[in-house]
Amino acid sequence: MSKPSRRKFLKNSTLAAATAFGGSFFIVPRHVLGGKSSDGSRIIAPSDKLNIAAVGCGGKADVNIRLAYNKGSDNFVALCDVDDRQAKKFRAQFPNAPYFQDYREMFDKAGKTFDAVIVSTPDHMHAPIAMAAMQMGKHVYVEKPLTHDIYEARMLTEAAQKYKVVTQMGNQGSSGDATRIIETAIQNKIIGHVHTVYCWTNRPVWPQGVKSPRERGESQPIPPEVNWPLWLGTAPTRDYHEAYMPTRWRGYWDFGTGALGDMGCHFMDVPFRALKLKYPTSVECSVGSVYADFFKEAFYDDSCPPSSAIHLTFPSDDKKVKEIKFSWFDGGIRPQLPEGVEYNDVFREIDGGILFIGTKGMLTGGLFGNDPKLLPADKFSGKELPTPEKPLVEGKTEGHQQQWVKACKQGFGAYTSSSFDQSGPLTETVLMGNLATRSYLAREGGKFTGRKKLLWDGDNMKITNFDYANQFVKRQYNGGYTL
Repeated sequence: MSKPSRRKFLKNSTLAAATAFGGSFFIVPRHVLGGKSSDGSRIIAPSDKLNIAAVGCGGKADVNIRLAYNKGSDNFVALCDVDDRQAKKFRAQFPNAPYFQDYREMFDKAGKTFDAVIVSTPDHMHAPIAMAAMQMGKHVYVEKPLTHDIYEARMLTEAAQKYKVVTQMGNQGSSGDATRIIETAIQNKIIGHVHTVYCWTNRPVWPQGVKSPRERGESQPIPPEVNWPLWLGTAPTRDYHEAYMPTRWRGYWDFGTGALGDMGCHFMDVPFRALKLKYPTSVECSVGSVYADFFKEAFYDDSCPPSSAIHLTFPSDDKKVKEIKFSWFDGGIRPQLPEGVEYNDVFREIDGGILFIGTKGMLTGGLFGNDPKLLPADKFSGKELPTPEKPLVEGKTEGHQQQWVKACKQGFGAYTSSSFDQSGPLTETVLMGNLATRSYLAREGGKFTGRKKLLWDGDNMKITNFDYANQFVKRQYNGGYTL
């Protein structure tokens, strides 16, 4: 007998397989096999491991890397940190992953080995690193706040669509059950038409409202493990001092975004998505004062103030509500307790909380909106919060990193809780508070000219009634960095 041709053999094998499965053909989806999608973006088969590069190996990176690695379900193939001390743990865990101090060198030399990048650096370096990664077609996970400046947030939001990559901001509460429960309750009008929102936090829990080493004229020798020029990155040059790193950089304007940047993306995210907010139309604020001596107010322009109260106004899509008043408090300041509710029902967590006020009642929650409750308690006795309409995330808040990893394997368009189209506008809103704060502290000719309600043109990213404030929309980069 003559041997069958290869084409005939494959045809017979396919027919036999179809017969074995009841005469039906099974078409395997492209995302199961990997390859490229119709728009050219890469699709990784879920059975494959995602190859990840980490920029930043200490602090919050300890959580991000651990949960993305997921006990080995995925790979870390390159590591980067400007401080060798911070990288010690993961260099030991991933000895085969090349290590760099400069992310640009890592992208250049090891870029072909990874599919995605996690950015866990101080705030002032988020945008240039994430942008460079996206321009290479890499999926990105960026710690909160997404960026240091409003302009950067807008640019990253647009770039995610342009380069067709999967994105996620590191506000893990957006993957929690409580966020989805509250979103459903608010949109189903359980407490009526919401007109007022309060968010508050106990942060800062690091020095703010203090004279910086630069203002004191102090400096220290640079530790041999630290590449200080790379750590400064986009920020203006200054001498090294341990007061800035690690972590305490949050309280200095050149590097961090204060209490708002640290916690605003956690607390404000819940009402931002529940009320489908976008750009505010106005912002005003007041901040805590610092006195160097009797009746001698001190102005430490290098650091964020010790406390602040931010008041935003948003247009409302609800025909029964003209506009939404949204207030933020930090540094231990809290909103006034509404009538008819108990103190411990509202102020339950040391980290802070959220309070929605509607025409039929109130809804409160803690960090990430956790443990949501309807108030007044006697009015809503026996009333349960609705089942979330959106699917819950596997692993809840601790599944935030793996949700992104799995979406990266599916390719552009796969859902993540805090993709840049969601977290970009949220970050812009959070940073509006810092723009107002810096304007409030501005002094021109001995007068505080920025102490007013600032009017915001969100589409054009511009304050329309105080031009001085617009310098805080977009800063100038030092060190040759670009977006």
